[in-house]
Amino acid sequence: MLHLRLIVPADRTDEVVGTIEKTVGTTHLAVIPGAARDPAGDLVLCDVAREAGDELIADLCALGIDKSGSIAVEDIGLSLSKHAEKAEKDAPGEGADAVLWEQLQGATHEESTLSVTYVAFLTLATMIAACGVVLDNAILIVGAMTVGPEFGPLAGICTALVQRRPRLAVRSLAALIVGFAAAMALTVLFSLAMDALGLFTEDLLRGDRPNTGFIYAPDWFSFVVGLLAGAAGTLSLTSAKSGALVGVAISVTTVPAAANAAVALGYGNFGQTKGSVEQLLLNLLAIVLAGTLTLLTQKYFWARQRRRTQPA
Repeated sequence: MLHLRLIVPADRTDEVVGTIEKTVGTTHLAVIPGAARDPAGDLVLCDVAREAGDELIADLCALGIDKSGSIAVEDIGLSLSKHAEKAEKDAPGEGADAVLWEQLQGATHEESTLSVTYVAFLTLATMIAACGVVLDNAILIVGAMTVGPEFGPLAGICTALVQRRPRLAVRSLAALIVGFAAAMALTVLFSLAMDALGLFTEDLLRGDRPNTGFIYAPDWFSFVVGLLAGAAGTLSLTSAKSGALVGVAISVTTVPAAANAAVALGYGNFGQTKGSVEQLLLNLLAIVLAGTLTLLTQKYFWARQRRRTQPA
């Protein structure tokens, strides 16, 4: 269930209440006249089944409530109510299959923002991965994959392509390019400093690396894994199962590939640099392709489900 908290101009309250009441899957409707001060208006509260949430939010936005008032949406962890059970039963489809497009756009917009924190996380992840590739340590590689925040901009690109939001696409692409460029440049300096301290050596990078050698040797398996990870990551975002993102993070080699490219570049090993960059680009392409196709598929089947359940 979702909880909606609306601030509605007083002259639009009846229209908003009517929209809520006619939406299948809503319950617990409450109206508090004159409660809102900034912006001024009535406070309208209601709960809605997740599978009916996108339709209701879209209708409220069509009324302009997002501009003249406010629409806040929260997930309800627990709702003990016969009315809530009936609302979920009446709503078409399954809540886990529903996509809240406004929520997805908001989440990807935030996650794809090029900020100091985003660059810091990506840089730290790349530096951790640099230690992993030099030491051929799989644990460090997994840790670096988990820390990396690059799935946010990738999801932003997928969402922008499906929803035709060019500004979100440009924002996400900028975060991806600038973030990786900065992280790799700083990791080159980091690797040179580690070499000066005697902690990194070129022999370790060129030596036999059974645990991490795949990072600079892309193949079709890299592309297939990227496709699977992109689909799984997108599903975890749209179904609010964010815990699955951890599994996605440790299944692709974006950050480790960037790290290996940076370390190899510092040592002038252009063969490994080239292979690592190819691995990075291959994974990024696969994730964007799979994520976009996943969103398009969800959009198609959910629209079909809604048409099938609408009265003739």
